[in-house]
Amino acid sequence: MAVELDKAVVREKIARRAEQEIESGYYVNLGIGMPTMVANYIQEDKQVVLQSENGLLGIGRSPYEEEVDPDLINAGKETVTASVGAAYCSSAESFAMIRGEHLDLAILGGMEVSEQGDLANWMIPGKMIKGMGGAMDIVHGAKKIVIIMDHVNKHGEPKILKQCQLPLTGQGVVDRIITDRAVIDVTETGLELIEVSEGWTVEEIKQSTEAELHVHPNVWEASF
Repeated sequence: MAVELDKAVVREKIARRAEQEIESGYYVNLGIGMPTMVANYIQEDKQVVLQSENGLLGIGRSPYEEEVDPDLINAGKETVTASVGAAYCSSAESFAMIRGEHLDLAILGGMEVSEQGDLANWMIPGKMIKGMGGAMDIVHGAKKIVIIMDHVNKHGEPKILKQCQLPLTGQGVVDRIITDRAVIDVTETGLELIEVSEGWTVEEIKQSTEAELHVHPNVWEASF
């Protein structure tokens, strides 16, 4: 089994792998939490526009201390920078972009994903939440949905399930899952393991996944 890594190291590892999903020319939405870290690792030679549903088209990297502007935030209320050529708009216009299917990719966090590609990521019953957020629109508006999350929860229980137990954000919306242990595609025939993180084995990934996993014949081991 892989050596237990510091949480910050794990999050960076996942964010760096998620960056590989972004292609030059893409319009991308990064969800609240860990997905926002992806902005810090986008390669300089990629021409990418990051969109936030609260009204900023052209999000840049996280600000250094001297750059912090409390009025410039993303949908998760984290301070951000604006890239050259950025545009500000109302939330209504931002959601028109989303609902009009103008986003090439959305990278979102997840609490649970099912083997059918169902996603639960907006609430846990009984816990206080700020609101529904924009994920329910994003999962239906973006052309590709990538979920990044820990492979198991804090109790060591699988988060990739046969059926989601938490309230759904969307049904059959997930295209790819990236965790600290693996990369898994949602296909018409079920979940397919395509990459295994360094230090883990295919068998260990299967054991920590409740849903059935098909293993790609050319699965990449120790690839990230």
